[in-house]
Amino acid sequence: MKLTRKASLALSFLFTATAFMFTASATAQDGTIYPLEAPEEPNAIPLGTGGVDEQAAPETWFRQWGDPMARNISTATLTPFLPEADKANGAAVIVAPGGGFRWLSVKNEGWEVADALAERGIAAFVLKYRLQPTPESLDGFRESMEQLFAEAGASPDAEKNGEKPSSPPRWDLSNQLEDAEAAYALINERASEWGVDTDRLGMIGFSAGAGLTMHSTLNSEVMDLAFIGPIYGGMGPVEVPTDAPPMFNVIAADDFLFRGQFGAIESWFEAGRPVEFHLYQNGGHGFGLGNPDRTSNRWFDAFMHWLQVNDFLAASS
Repeated sequence: MKLTRKASLALSFLFTATAFMFTASATAQDGTIYPLEAPEEPNAIPLGTGGVDEQAAPETWFRQWGDPMARNISTATLTPFLPEADKANGAAVIVAPGGGFRWLSVKNEGWEVADALAERGIAAFVLKYRLQPTPESLDGFRESMEQLFAEAGASPDAEKNGEKPSSPPRWDLSNQLEDAEAAYALINERASEWGVDTDRLGMIGFSAGAGLTMHSTLNSEVMDLAFIGPIYGGMGPVEVPTDAPPMFNVIAADDFLFRGQFGAIESWFEAGRPVEFHLYQNGGHGFGLGNPDRTSNRWFDAFMHWLQVNDFLAASS
């Protein structure tokens, strides 16, 4: 199945808005980016999906808002976070961090989420997918992001003046989809070893990772996800297949990606597919498991309850 025009527009807007988020936060004093030595990832499993065309810079890491983030990823990996045997219930989740397809918020939207899932007995797998190339230096990286969102007409001044952004670039997500499909295949291949019930394997993603989750759901001919959880992703309408998985969707009202849109929710509802939607009063964008004193902080508990009520946490026989 090819990406529909509506889905493509939703993903394109997601990228541009995320680029704006980076530019705005990078200029804030407490959002300064700092170089970071790549952390060890002893449990990361290469997915063997190839590299990235025109990628001249090596994978590098930086720190912003206290969190480690990676960019120029040209080798996709999958890192398992397995629950203790006495907690394991057989459910499993692929976790896709966000970052506008140009960097990954690996800790905030990956490792921390996977740890929380494993603590609840769910096998979690952080997908470190391939990204679009960026300049090797941090200054060049920042400048490239500023230039990109300026070309899309999504400047802060345009926002203040009520101007609508011009059409953002539409990116080919074939690499990212291939990485997600490889992760799905690997989990199925090693399901017995990892204690995974493949009938209860879902995927959640954050920001651009939510876009990848939606893209995989709408376009993959390989993945048969039991459920999906787009967390603060694009809200534009999409064409929903008749066998689309149940969806748990979360966004905050003060997230610039929301803008009063309910398209994705309406699409699922009109297709007759199960959907649960949580619009929180506040939380902004990129809150991961939560930020202090925000109503969105309880979304993960709501997600666990939703999984339980829908029998995704039923212990394997």
